[in-house]
Amino acid sequence: MASLGELERSVMSILWDDSEALSANELRGRLGDGPAVTTVLTVLSRLEKKGMVVRDRGLRPHRYSPAASREEHTVDLLNEVLGTAGDRQAVLTRFIGGVSDSEAAALRRILQEG
Repeated sequence: MASLGELERSVMSILWDDSEALSANELRGRLGDGPAVTTVLTVLSRLEKKGMVVRDRGLRPHRYSPAASREEHTVDLLNEVLGTAGDRQAVLTRFIGGVSDSEAAALRRILQEG
């Protein structure tokens, strides 16, 4: 899983929060007083190469949408981290030890249903 820079994370957050694909200009507008549209296009190109966004070439201007949901991306990151852990159980134990009571209850429900 490719790591994301600050601007890439901002772009992905906007794409994940929106229900429709966005153009580079629309993204630039949502980023506020930030980068030029050429910079946004460069970031989108990098995200596309990383498999994070999908570009609709059938429209002009091109529109971009996330290749996977925020939740799917987070699961991929968690699996990557667990895959590199020498002791997966120790990592899971520390993670679970840091969750709130309501999150622990949700985990129990999920494990009982699964």
